[in-house]
Amino acid sequence: MNFQSTTLASLLGSLSFGLILASAPALAQQQAPKDATPATAKANATERQALALNDQQDFDEATRGLIATLADPVVRAADGKLVWDASRFDFIQGDAPATVNPSLWRQEKLNNAKGLFKVTDGIYQVRGYDLANMTLVEGNTGWIVIDPLLTAEIAKATLAFALDKLGSKKPVVAVIYTHSHADHFGGVRGVINEADVLAGKVKVIAPEGFMDNAIAENVLAGNAMTRRATYQFGNGLDANPRQGVGSGLGKALSAGTMGLIPPTDTVTKTGQEMTVDGVRIRFQMAQGSEAPSEMMFYFPDKKALCLSEVLTKHMHNVYTIRGAKMRDALAWSKYANETIDMYPDVEVAFASHHWPTWGGAHIRQYMANQRDTYRFLHDEALNLANKGATMDEIGNAGFFPKGLNADAASRGYYGTLSHNLRAVYAFYLGYYDANPASLNRLPPVETARRYVAAMGGEAAVLATARKAFDAGDYRWVAELVNHAVFANPESQAARHLQADTLEQLGYQAEAGTWRNAYLVAAKELRDGVIKPSTSTQGPDMVRGMSLELLFDFIALRLNHQKVDGLKLGINMVFTDLKETWALELSNSVLNNTRGRVLAKPDVTLTLTRPAFLGMLLAGKKLPDLIQAGAVKLEGDPKAFGAVFANVETFDPYFNIVTP
Repeated sequence: MNFQSTTLASLLGSLSFGLILASAPALAQQQAPKDATPATAKANATERQALALNDQQDFDEATRGLIATLADPVVRAADGKLVWDASRFDFIQGDAPATVNPSLWRQEKLNNAKGLFKVTDGIYQVRGYDLANMTLVEGNTGWIVIDPLLTAEIAKATLAFALDKLGSKKPVVAVIYTHSHADHFGGVRGVINEADVLAGKVKVIAPEGFMDNAIAENVLAGNAMTRRATYQFGNGLDANPRQGVGSGLGKALSAGTMGLIPPTDTVTKTGQEMTVDGVRIRFQMAQGSEAPSEMMFYFPDKKALCLSEVLTKHMHNVYTIRGAKMRDALAWSKYANETIDMYPDVEVAFASHHWPTWGGAHIRQYMANQRDTYRFLHDEALNLANKGATMDEIGNAGFFPKGLNADAASRGYYGTLSHNLRAVYAFYLGYYDANPASLNRLPPVETARRYVAAMGGEAAVLATARKAFDAGDYRWVAELVNHAVFANPESQAARHLQADTLEQLGYQAEAGTWRNAYLVAAKELRDGVIKPSTSTQGPDMVRGMSLELLFDFIALRLNHQKVDGLKLGINMVFTDLKETWALELSNSVLNNTRGRVLAKPDVTLTLTRPAFLGMLLAGKKLPDLIQAGAVKLEGDPKAFGAVFANVETFDPYFNIVTP
């Protein structure tokens, strides 16, 4: 049997499920980061003078209500692996060094506030121990946990710390997932036991569509997103003034075990109310804003509003540079506008990232500015597009309203004006700029070789680029030398000049994500591709996938050239689900159809979903399952092998800054 030595588990190794997350690799650094050039030092000094960086209200609110910090800043997993080091970013104090944009430095000083904080009576937050916050709401008999962080180890450690400091022995009676991104649900197994959920002792509450979106958003393009997220989150960078300082959204991602427990209760409409352990909660849907499945909610008896990740202390991503579907900036602004009217008596607003806002008038002004930020991004991009501006022209438009520019909560520490304006253009008009010269461009390597030749060869390109580098014209240098690197990736001179250039662009970047991307790129040009040594992926994600998504994921990994000309039919009968699926290979694609029964299949497999997942997750081999009676096979087993022997495993470490 051709399929005998192959396991489906090997086919699912590159699922990313939203965020990645890994510790720094053990690479020998061949070339240390360099200092800021005079041009970068001048640019950052100019930025400092232009910004009102002395406003203390954010600092007062970021530290307000501090109860305690972890006695030991280091959290480790049971096997001793590092999960979190809370002292990692303690160097961010005083004035910004020349190697960090002073506006980003201010944001990361604020993000450095860590510990257990009181938000209002009965509501507490754990902040600064993961990318996101975990919020605790006290009920009559236990605790409601909002967003249990990314990994189980940090969630368990910080929950125990918080309950100890609060002097509480009450159990967790409910978990609320605000939305479908992994940093808001991945640590759930650190705060509750699934057996208690199944027994009805613990509720898990989420917005409509949560499971589909939590799993599906990053599965089909998961390998690409995983690799790209290395750049966005700065995986592999050390924490110091020349490397990682944070992401703008929060400090960093914990490294541990990510899981998922499906919801027991679903919120489907704005105005829906629940009483959970005596705590009244009123919900507001925000689908398609920051996440495909997202909600905000209000505690009327506490006059406290959870803004989820819809409204945070920065300009968020209409498009995230790790890669994802574009978000709807107009809908985003309308949700914020609705929020202003829904809670006229609000006294404190807190979110899944950053720090709370207190005071009704202050909250309303903050929410209005957030609303106006996303509305401006939408309207400005389409205003310019309707005047004939292309995506790149729109991305270079520098105007931003004075009132928003002066509000740190609207500045681009995570998203940016540049890439968000491009995102709105792409949301409506796609990648094509309507110029036929752009319709069928040459691939990057071929383009690079021809540009380098046209400019007189590599030496001439680098000579021109070095003059521009000395003049501080780094954006131009990056474009020039990118051609040189792609034309000759073995050129150390080109690679090192490009690394030096991207490094300076990173030092000047206000967005934590841009800084991370530039500096990871510089490191990879000098040292080679960063290969994370640990992963937070877990079997809960595969268990949560529908059969259709599993089949779709397998289908896209087919080597289409190798199966060209094959025509096969497979019936899969799932006895526990009472479902039949037809898998049909034709024209190099594998279609799946629920409920279709092929009259003359090449092979039929009768099994249960657990048996199928056993092949996917536990590496169980088909012949062994057949022998054990877990799978019944009728027909030609080679037909099954002909499909799965040609399913590819993607390289999770593909090149980005080199061809």
